[in-house]
Amino acid sequence: MQHAAFPEGMTRDRLIDWYRDTRRITHELFTIPTADAYYERPIRLRNPIVFYEGHIPAFAVNTLIKLALKHEGIDPEFETLFARGIDPESEDAAKPPTDFWPSRDAVLAYGRDADDLIFRALCDGPIDDGAVPQRRNAEAALGIVEHEQMHQETLLYLFHELPYEKKNSIAPLRRSGATPARVVKKDMVRIPAGLATLGGSRGDFGWDNEFPRMRIKVREFSIDRHDVTNGDYLEFVEATNANAPHFWTKQDGAWRWRGLFELQPLPLDAPVYVTHDEASAYAAWRGKRLPTEGEFHRAAFGTPSGEEQLFPWGSTQPNPSRGNFGFSHWDPVAIGSYPAGASAWGVHDLIGNGWEWTSTVFDGFPGFEAMPSYPLYSADFFDGKHYVMKGASPATPPELIRRSFRNWFRPSYPYAYATFRCALSS
Repeated sequence: MQHAAFPEGMTRDRLIDWYRDTRRITHELFTIPTADAYYERPIRLRNPIVFYEGHIPAFAVNTLIKLALKHEGIDPEFETLFARGIDPESEDAAKPPTDFWPSRDAVLAYGRDADDLIFRALCDGPIDDGAVPQRRNAEAALGIVEHEQMHQETLLYLFHELPYEKKNSIAPLRRSGATPARVVKKDMVRIPAGLATLGGSRGDFGWDNEFPRMRIKVREFSIDRHDVTNGDYLEFVEATNANAPHFWTKQDGAWRWRGLFELQPLPLDAPVYVTHDEASAYAAWRGKRLPTEGEFHRAAFGTPSGEEQLFPWGSTQPNPSRGNFGFSHWDPVAIGSYPAGASAWGVHDLIGNGWEWTSTVFDGFPGFEAMPSYPLYSADFFDGKHYVMKGASPATPPELIRRSFRNWFRPSYPYAYATFRCALSS
């Protein structure tokens, strides 16, 4: 078993610890909504909260137990009901799979049974024997953990939209490595022409849209040293009468930030969270544009010597000093708070504080093959209607932070923790 977040090697014990820690974090996050919010749909484009508490264990059973190990599951009805989420174009097209959801006690009981079954499989099952495609490099076993981690971020998107009276405030789950706020240099950095490597190594676990690896030529360009801030975007709103971003609200004539757990004064020095459409409009107003996926890679992982790094800061695995990710903060912090995470070119916050929009339409790389464990994971979204995002947000677990990882959303989707920076062609 190989995984980029475990360079010393993935063993069964490490995988079991990772699975258990991931389940622990998910359970903590589910303490945020109050009991009376459990069946609500805070985002009308998504299923209600109850779905996700059932979907995570059901996906694990469907993928590892039934598909990879060819064993029976626990409850066929639950494993159908909670099989897959929705990604509709509009609220009118968003229809949950049922109007009558099981009780929370039943969902939790199913989750406990699934945990027992998964644990036994991770301890003793032939998860890495290669006898079927889903067991090559333990694809299904590693995939169910990463799938759950991705849904932890989905949960926070949902919970963010709940009224404050329907949320229990909890402390950040990890310590922070942010430095005190300081004066930052708001300029652009010139990146010379060079090669960028997209995609991951076939030896490591990855999702199908990360393969096959390819190298592309990137022309010389300039890119913002820092993300566009709320203060920057406020200038745009006031100058053009553009609509305010989703995470802003006006109270007593002043703009406020809708944080996860409280309404607060708009942090002018924090990155703005916007849709792709809004980011593109701002960039055009500035006479600039959004960077491509290749340009992001060049700015984040390239070096003046021509070599490429695993992370903007080098080869050290992500830790709290490198960026705002892994639940060390619930909301974005001031730009430039993590100087230890800057790239070789001096570009800041490329990992953490918000996913970064690119101008690249989400699609497979040449030679794309759907993954055996989840063949519809990416292919359903190669429709020209989604854009690639890179980096990480405050709610992205550190194990998902790797050079090849790609996120994507529709250009008008307002709920994601997504920011941006501008680029210019030379």
